Amino acid sequence: MASPERLDARALALVGIALLTWSSAYAAIAYALAAFTPGEVALARLAIASLCFGVFLTIRRVPLPARREWPGLLLLGIIGFTVYHLALNHAETRIASGTASILISLVPAATVAVSALWMGERLPARTLAGLGVALVGVVLVVLASGKQVRFEPMAALVLVSVLASAIYFVGVKPYFARSSALGVTAFGFFAGTLGALPFGTHLPQALVAAPWPAIASLAWLGVAPTFVGYIAWNLAIHRSSASQVSSFIYFSPPIAVLIGWVWLGERPGPLTLVGGVVTVAGVILANTKRRVRPATCDVAACES
Repeated sequence: MASPERLDARALALVGIALLTWSSAYAAIAYALAAFTPGEVALARLAIASLCFGVFLTIRRVPLPARREWPGLLLLGIIGFTVYHLALNHAETRIASGTASILISLVPAATVAVSALWMGERLPARTLAGLGVALVGVVLVVLASGKQVRFEPMAALVLVSVLASAIYFVGVKPYFARSSALGVTAFGFFAGTLGALPFGTHLPQALVAAPWPAIASLAWLGVAPTFVGYIAWNLAIHRSSASQVSSFIYFSPPIAVLIGWVWLGERPGPLTLVGGVVTVAGVILANTKRRVRPATCDVAACES
């Protein structure tokens, strides 16, 4: 085990794997949406991830939370995974993948805000200032989401994803104290998959008709960003300090923008780039004094 005060080569490699897989999710979603509906993409991704986590839990003999915890976790899983992915996928039918990644970077700041409202805590001035800066950046990004500088309503759906994630992260905290973090997260994916079933009823027919690259994108989404990214991130946290590892989250939007540019030809406009910088700067400012617990930063928060 490496010293918790420094990042060794293996921890850096694990962080790199997590960031690359998470950042690739936005472009993979956009690519898969050419052959599948938003609901089908959500169901396929969650089902594949659930299968991976189920196998992993069986091999590692990790128990699920106690049955008395299931109703609350079922509701949180539907909010944090079903609602999150449906809103994000629908948004990506109209906005660029890089734009979605910039807006999703609001999750850490939104989690702090929801936690304060939920727990009745007062937000420090630095956090309020950071949220204000991030809001300015979001406005710029939303205005630049379309082909022209105009308001794109679909971009607001990403903010639904942000709110869903924040509610999930705050609500799930007590469960991490009582059960295995891996078991709690896996149960969330199982619940999210159940919640997505009504929105992907025609997935089998779509899989038969879809070209193999689109099917490969679904497989990538379920395995790489959702499962491998989560495992790599948590291994990195175990090898180093949570604050050092979590600071790398802010590299995700620029990586996602670059991947979307290379893979999909989504060249970001100047206003989008400026808005992205302002948004990420605001998120960093809002989280300088208070960070989200690392155990709650699973794949739905740090990637799409």
